[in-house]
Amino acid sequence: MPRLAFAQSFWDGYDALEKPVRSGVRKAMAKFHALTVAQLNADKGLHLESVENARDGRMRTIRITDFWRGVVLAPDDGSDVFLLVNVLPHDDAYTWAAKRLYSANTATRALEVRDAAAIDELTPLYEDAARTAPRLLLAGVSDGTLRELGVDDQVLRAARSLVDKAQLEAFATLLPEDQLEVLQYLAEGFTPEEVYQDVVAVRRPVDAPAEPVEDLATVIANTPARIRLVTGPQELQEMLEKPFEAWRVFLHPSQRRIAYRASYGGPVQVSGGPGTGKTVAALHRVKHLLGTSEDGRVLLTTFTNALAAGLRDMLELLLDQDEKLLARVDVTTVDAYANGVVRTKSATVPKPIGDREQRQLWEKTVKQLKLPFTAQFFAQEYRHVVLGQDLRDLDAYLAASRRGRGTGLGPARRREVWSGVERFEQLLRDRGETTHLRVCTRAADLLADGPAPYRHVVVDEAQDLHPAQWRVLRTAVSRGPDDLFLTGDPHQRIYDSRVSLGSLGIATTGRSYRLRLNYRSTEEILAWSARLLAPVAVDALEGEGTDSLVGYRSLLHGRLPQAKGYTSRQEEAEAVVARVRELLADGLAPREIGVCARFNLSLDAAEDKLKAAGIPVLRVKGQGTQGTQGVRLATMHAMKGLEFRAVSVLGVGEGSVPFSREITPREADPLQHDADLLRERCLLFVACTRAREALHVTWSGVPSPFLTGAV
Repeated sequence: MPRLAFAQSFWDGYDALEKPVRSGVRKAMAKFHALTVAQLNADKGLHLESVENARDGRMRTIRITDFWRGVVLAPDDGSDVFLLVNVLPHDDAYTWAAKRLYSANTATRALEVRDAAAIDELTPLYEDAARTAPRLLLAGVSDGTLRELGVDDQVLRAARSLVDKAQLEAFATLLPEDQLEVLQYLAEGFTPEEVYQDVVAVRRPVDAPAEPVEDLATVIANTPARIRLVTGPQELQEMLEKPFEAWRVFLHPSQRRIAYRASYGGPVQVSGGPGTGKTVAALHRVKHLLGTSEDGRVLLTTFTNALAAGLRDMLELLLDQDEKLLARVDVTTVDAYANGVVRTKSATVPKPIGDREQRQLWEKTVKQLKLPFTAQFFAQEYRHVVLGQDLRDLDAYLAASRRGRGTGLGPARRREVWSGVERFEQLLRDRGETTHLRVCTRAADLLADGPAPYRHVVVDEAQDLHPAQWRVLRTAVSRGPDDLFLTGDPHQRIYDSRVSLGSLGIATTGRSYRLRLNYRSTEEILAWSARLLAPVAVDALEGEGTDSLVGYRSLLHGRLPQAKGYTSRQEEAEAVVARVRELLADGLAPREIGVCARFNLSLDAAEDKLKAAGIPVLRVKGQGTQGTQGVRLATMHAMKGLEFRAVSVLGVGEGSVPFSREITPREADPLQHDADLLRERCLLFVACTRAREALHVTWSGVPSPFLTGAV
């Protein structure tokens, strides 16, 4: 009986196939798996056929439907393992198969594929330009060294024609996987010894023979990161019914260099736009840190419960469910961690209240004391100045800087404000309640009195953390090498937090890195979304200077985003239903479609319409939704950390985005007014950049002013 293996190249395109084609794949693979090798070669139903003029004589195609063929790499050495590498329309399948060449890497022993025809066509063009170049990209690396790292003759010739990294990127989709990564590492400045250690050694089997082997079964077994071998009919059925979603642990050499650097002298900051791999880099850093000792504990933390749950799932995959390693990592939100510290160290049970309840208490405070300030002003002053600077008494408040606040306050006014702060906190005590940030303040005090519980702290989505939360993290780990590793993007700051990390003892000068290549969305979606932020300046994570999306790009391309207005909310909701139907008809699974809006009210209308149309839906409210069917409906805030093949953003109209009630009047505080508008822009930016392939933005009535220049 033949054994069937699936290449990652097959899974990359499987989800995009239309339903009848996916059904054909399932039927063909089930039939394939039930035959003997002799029956397979003689079977008229699958039509296992050779490919004329193929660069690789092992290339075959099999029938999927009348118009679609599967491309298969067949053994020519007597083994029984066949590799399914792609599914394409009939003519495209033969053209694709004829150009590809599969080979065993001489260093890693893994199976890799190249577009041999395209490499042969492109290399002479680059060689002509290289003859007049002042310096070549890999001039400092000898041919012998490149061959020791697994670079073969065809790729070596191409490598010698490269002038810069941009040209290497042009070859990226053509070259064999492991050889490409070797060249990328060398181009990033790694030494040959480092490349061998980070690429070859980690991928080459421990028991690899002295000389490379060519039999297909062995080479496939040496390539577990890119190929999955099916063990039986049941596994085959499960894989094809629920597509294999191997978590992408690949890191570009520039990312890997950050994540796997042996050690840093202090806190590290990694920034970058959506989809640039910041979270993956953080997870790999955790893996590296676990390997530096046998007992050091790591705190992996983020802002929301949903994000923490996602980190936990991905870490389990990365660590291959290693219970011993997982037991040394705590994955939680900063607020939950602080709450646990207070419970453990003070034997009290904090009862933090939400923003809505806090606003009600501030309104009560203003009314009781007849203060000449609004409840909104008090809430912001308390968050940004009092809690932001950890001010404990009136004298500290009188002396405090109020940088970033647009309303000037003299000593008399500050005394009035402080009286309101004291009354607010007394009301909390009377009710036996507190706030999440006050819990963080208490936790930081308790941690400061004893030894730090962690050797390392890794933070994802760092841009949304408040200074009080940073103080907890700073006291949770001893100062020193590899103490803090943080990732974030100030363009995705959707909560009103202002931080100067240096003032909190988190100095990242000389240890800051920026990622600019997006691996999630198409260039068309990125460019459209980036225009939403073009009119404004965004503060850097450190709190000093500004950040920029200059150079932020994707190598993926697709259709342009669509933006359209409607006369009523009902008409807009009906358009969403029509759009979702189109996507489902195109072969997208319901869970691959995201629908989001600024408010739950807008989602309610969309949900009713979708359900009435018989389309399954699932509201995302922080709970785990992995594997559950249904079109995802979420607020813009809940979209953080998610991604979908297609996203529809609803209700992007005037008064809603930005939400007028959340915007401080300019005459009351011009600086806070601008900060509020920026936060709302970032929120829309986050929602739009959740889309991988298709983005639709709609509104009823007058469009949001943020869309000026983007539509």
